[in-house]
Order: sequence, then C-alpha cells, then structure tokens
Amino acid sequence: MNIHEYQAKELLAKFGVPVPAGHAAMSVDEAVEAAKQLPGPLYVVKAQIHAGGRGKGKFKELGPDAKGGVRLARTLDEVRAAAADMLGNTLVTVQTGEHGKQVNRLYVTDGVDIAREFYLALLVDRATGRVAMVASTEGGMDIETVAHDSPEKIHTMDVDPATGFMPHHGRAVANALGLTGDLAKQAANVASKLYDAFLGTDASQIEINPLAVTEDAGSGAKLMVLDAKVGFDSNAMFRHKDLMELRDETEEDPAELEASKYDLAYIKLDGDIGCMVNGAGLAMATMDIIKLNGMFPANFLDVGGGASKEKVTAAFKIILADPNVKGILVNIFGGIMKCDIIADGIVAAAKEVNLSVPLVVRLEGTNVEKGKEILANSGLAIVPANDLGDAAKKIVAEVKKAA
Repeated sequence: MNIHEYQAKELLAKFGVPVPAGHAAMSVDEAVEAAKQLPGPLYVVKAQIHAGGRGKGKFKELGPDAKGGVRLARTLDEVRAAAADMLGNTLVTVQTGEHGKQVNRLYVTDGVDIAREFYLALLVDRATGRVAMVASTEGGMDIETVAHDSPEKIHTMDVDPATGFMPHHGRAVANALGLTGDLAKQAANVASKLYDAFLGTDASQIEINPLAVTEDAGSGAKLMVLDAKVGFDSNAMFRHKDLMELRDETEEDPAELEASKYDLAYIKLDGDIGCMVNGAGLAMATMDIIKLNGMFPANFLDVGGGASKEKVTAAFKIILADPNVKGILVNIFGGIMKCDIIADGIVAAAKEVNLSVPLVVRLEGTNVEKGKEILANSGLAIVPANDLGDAAKKIVAEVKKAA
C-alpha cells in the first residue's frame, strides 16, 4: 500500500524526522489558506499522485509549455494560479505512463534554501533478509539513472535485525554522503529515525529524494527531508488500522482494487491474453510461455491455493473487464484447489458475462476428470489443453484465428 507525500511526511515527523512545514489542500481556496499558515516568502505547490517525476511531468490539459507538478510561488496569487492549473487536471510523468493521473490533492510547503541534495532510502534486501539503507550524493536525480551512469556513487548498508540500528550504521550513512561535523551527526540521527519508522510501520520502502542541506541564517546548516515516498507491506496492515485510513483508492487501478476485495493477487499488464492461474510461480511460468509463443499476457492473476467458486468467478470477471483481452488462458494445478471448483467458477463466470473471446483451459490435479467433464458439458466453446505448452500454443492460435 502506498500513500501520498504529505501523508508520508506527517508520518515521518511523528518519528522525529525533520520535514518542512506544509499543509494538504483539496481545493484552490484551501491551497491559498495553507500558504497563509506558512512563514514564506517562498512556497512550494506540489501535485499529490502516487508517482514520481512530478516536477518534470506535464499536464495533458495545459499544453507542452506549461510547468510541471511541482512549482515555486512567491505570492499568494502565484499559489492560487498554480493550484488552479493542477487540481482536476491530468499529470503525465515517467512513472504514470501516457495516460497520466488526475490530480485531486495538493501539498503546499514552506520553501527552503537548498545547498546540497542527497538520496537516502530504506528497503528490504531479499538476498540478505535484512533492511538495507541505500545512500547517494546524487540527490534530486532519478536513482535509476545514477545506478546506470554512476553506480560507484550508490552505497548500500545492511542492518542486522539482531542488533538493530547501531552508531556505526549512522557513521556509514554520513560517510557515504560525504558529511562531516554537525551535519554528519544529523545524518546519523535522520537515518536512525527513518529506521525506527520503517520497523514501526511495517514499511516495505521509505525513499527520501532529496534529503537536503538547507541554509538558515539563524540556525546554520540543517538536514531536511524535502520529498518522501513510503510504501507498506500489505500483509502487515492488519496491525495498522490507522495507516489503512490513509489509503487513497482513487490512485489505484480499478481492476486491482476490485481484486483486492476478493483477496486476489492481480496486476494489470499491457498484453492481450488474460491469465488465471493458482500459484505465483506457475503464474510467472504461464506468462513466460505466452510470450515465448509470440503474444503478451494482459495480467498477472493468482487465485491462490484455496479459492472458492465465488472467488474464481470474480477473478474471471475481472479479466474479462479488460477491453484489451482478446483471449483467456486458465492454468490450474489442483492441490488444495480442486479442479471441479475451478471448472464451476469458469462456467458460471463465462455465462454471466457472455463470454465473447477464446478460452483455453488446462486443468491438472485433484478431481481433474470431474473438472474436465463440467467444462465439456457446459455448452461453452472452451478449448481443453493437455499441458502448459499445449495450452499456450492453443490460446495463441485461437486469438489469431479470431482476429
């Protein structure tokens, strides 16, 4: 589960992480009122969508010469103009794809004088089973670009869960950022607080870009989090009812949102063959073999090992709701999942939505003969397959024949 920048900063501030003052706004008038509550004279108006690259993005409705989704404003009138440009319009960034995302929320923050920018992130290192801290002096840039062009500027440190965050981890972060003296102490403190937030919220990722050195004539150089992206482990959200309240369903794909209601693992892709499989590994293999046969999967969908007839029916309807789907491949190995239950669900869903695309079904495992019998007697144009290779060849052939 992901949250907006303003929510992430409010959350991190509770753990003692330094962030600029700021307020969320849902309307132009609220954005102006938010600016009035800030010291000024510089304000930053930020579009709030679940995607990066907002500053370099473009609004579909405003033309190619318009500014992006992060703008500086020096007066309340400029805040009002920026808010009016953004709210309700569609922001296209490198992460949204060409369709973009509609901006429904803004974040108005206090502007600061930036001396230097860094990158700092925490994530789960699957290879070590530990929390990894990733630091780079190249803040404010796409970390993927830095990794490609200057991999030596990215430093990764693992934290042993048996000891937790230790002073030497803080020193390592400061050293990776090239900081000394008081700023090194601040970097160690920020890293420690971020680690506390990571564990305390069951986060899957905390990305700070940039972590900036700000200049203040009164208090000297300070480290401050100017942008934050936070994602959580969805499997742990039962422990965090407060965090669940931060979920913005308007930012999620409608099909993926519908799938989550039935506890289905669904991810929409750009292909034209819908897949319904039980087991993540088998689902990946199914997608691979579709591509091997010259076409592309329209989705990843794992119905799980113990799905009910209702769950299978819901999964089938979600696949068919995608207008890009030109054929469906069902690949089920019945262990805990019984093939006859899958067959009942397929037949029920196909009849309910008036199936109009080719359907190939490969069943194997518990009650497989009973399942095949249900499909054969359904009166539907279902093409049976003997194995995965046979199934992939048949669905590709059926789609091409129907084209």
